[in-house]
Amino acid sequence: MSMDERIAELKARLDAELSRITEGADLENLRVEYLGKKGSVTELLKGLKDLSNEEKKTFGQKVNLLKGEVSDRIDEYKARLAKAELEKELNSAPEFDMSVPADTQRGSYHPITLVQRECERIFKSMGFTVEDYSEIVSEYECFESLNIPKHHPARDMQDTYYLENGQLLKTQTSAAQNRIYSKYKAQLINEGKPIKAIFPGRCFRNESTDATHENTFFQMEGVMVGKDINISNLIFFMKTMLSEVFQRDIKVRLRPGFFPFVEPGFELDINCLICGGVGCPSCNRSGWLELCPCGMIHPRVLEEGGIDPEEYTGYAFGLGLTRLAMMKYGIKDIRDLNSGNLKALDQFTDGEE
Repeated sequence: MSMDERIAELKARLDAELSRITEGADLENLRVEYLGKKGSVTELLKGLKDLSNEEKKTFGQKVNLLKGEVSDRIDEYKARLAKAELEKELNSAPEFDMSVPADTQRGSYHPITLVQRECERIFKSMGFTVEDYSEIVSEYECFESLNIPKHHPARDMQDTYYLENGQLLKTQTSAAQNRIYSKYKAQLINEGKPIKAIFPGRCFRNESTDATHENTFFQMEGVMVGKDINISNLIFFMKTMLSEVFQRDIKVRLRPGFFPFVEPGFELDINCLICGGVGCPSCNRSGWLELCPCGMIHPRVLEEGGIDPEEYTGYAFGLGLTRLAMMKYGIKDIRDLNSGNLKALDQFTDGEE
């Protein structure tokens, strides 16, 4: 049998076998049977050794064309099977009953989403831009650019989730600081406009969960960099934000705190709104809830972002959106927010959709 006859016979056999296939798995087996390493099309190439150089060239081209035709025929049949399966599902679906009353209950935003949007609105009104940032970052972004070098004890403050490729799930929204400085430094230096930005996001730490701790939580980082920026600016913006969010006077306190990327550093605590400062599980019986680590940006952090700390200063804060939502809506256990329990979450949405 000539090579041309073998090719014609193979095409005819393929068409016959395709007509009998009704399942996708059988079609894939047929693909392997014809196009696999030991498939029928591949076997044809073994006959090349008996041909002259000129015949090898001609026959090789024919086999390559055949390979393409077989692949196209199988793909075409695969699409036909998928279409038939879809039509079968559509035809077997129950008819839509127009007489059934509509479900008028509509969805609502998560409490953290509501708090985040409110904070964004407030800071936008004060001239801040809203930025977004990845949840997967490098060690440099999360630690080294923030004055936390390798093997520094400060890394022990955050039990981190590392990925196999060496990256990690960001433990703090501060991981975006370096990119923000790099992005807006030209505006600061050339135009004299201060950098004012917030960047909310989800953070991850290997925490032991309880009423006030979760391994997945939300923060909102904020920075302001310019000339003659000081702690008074920080206090003003934070008090303005809190009074807008809670729509009432809020008792706060500022106490010293250590964070490698600020100097000096502070903890801004809010009087627990669940117990009124008496003490409860939500505030660890202290009457206060840590809400906002903050401080003046460390000179080394500004340098890493390409900003001269001799000429510019700035402040940074990490607002706990999860804890802010707890205070605003009176949620006693932080774990309720990630529970997915709609009955528990719906009561805090104020009917917003």
